Amino acid sequence: MGNPRRVAGRGTRLKNASVQRAAVTPRCKIWLERDGRIALSDWRVELLELVGETGSLAAAAKRLQVPYRTAWYKLKELEECWGVPLLVTASGGVAGGGSRLTTEAQELMGRFRRMSADIHQIVEKRYRVEFRHG
Repeated sequence: MGNPRRVAGRGTRLKNASVQRAAVTPRCKIWLERDGRIALSDWRVELLELVGETGSLAAAAKRLQVPYRTAWYKLKELEECWGVPLLVTASGGVAGGGSRLTTEAQELMGRFRRMSADIHQIVEKRYRVEFRHG
């Protein structure tokens, strides 16, 4: 067997100087949990936003590239967790069906986005302090 220090050191040098100049950007993921289950996350907020944009849970699921059943299940989990309806749906017919967000859904999304933005700013500031950037 070779010297473990030599093996551990292999491949640690950057082979390409441009890699050293590439920007490093901090990232963080935020989600809320209740009793160990996800109560709200970026993905779930995006699902709600897409329902709001498209007027359809099926269209939102398609845009997220998930089965309709998955989107429906996640929506029902959110409604159960928060104890409020998040969508108002209308059946098909002459005018066609559709879904729209409730006021509670819009408020929940806004609160989550504002909280996330604040946390991302804190992470960015801390990154600059710790890594001496900016």
